[in-house]
Amino acid sequence: MIEFTVLGIAQPKGSTRAFMRPGMKFPVVTSANKSVKGWEDSVRHALQQHASGVFFDGPVAVSLSFYLPRPQSLPRKIKHHTKRPDADKLARSTIDAMTGVLWKDDAQVVNLFVRKSYAEDQPSAVIRVEEVH
Repeated sequence: MIEFTVLGIAQPKGSTRAFMRPGMKFPVVTSANKSVKGWEDSVRHALQQHASGVFFDGPVAVSLSFYLPRPQSLPRKIKHHTKRPDADKLARSTIDAMTGVLWKDDAQVVNLFVRKSYAEDQPSAVIRVEEVH
């Protein structure tokens, strides 16, 4: 089992678009969220620092806890983060970043728990991965 923290604001994996330019043989693929690459790089960097040499061959369970910035204007009585970004898109960007580094294929994730809430101080994500027996 490994557990590590990634500092920064988690970015969702948006929809991708593909289009053909005149005269090209292959489509150009673009992402709806330009910031997702930076988030994926942060996840890989933290992963390499905390789990160097760890690689899962079999099924894994992943727990993701995202702590996102709380708007100053939001009343303290509001406890749950019910606004964008969607939890599933945050999970997708984070799992995609770990693919090829921590496991071969994201199909190995057989159990996934995702939580998003407001950060008490610094925005971050706590990631926990364990082998399923």
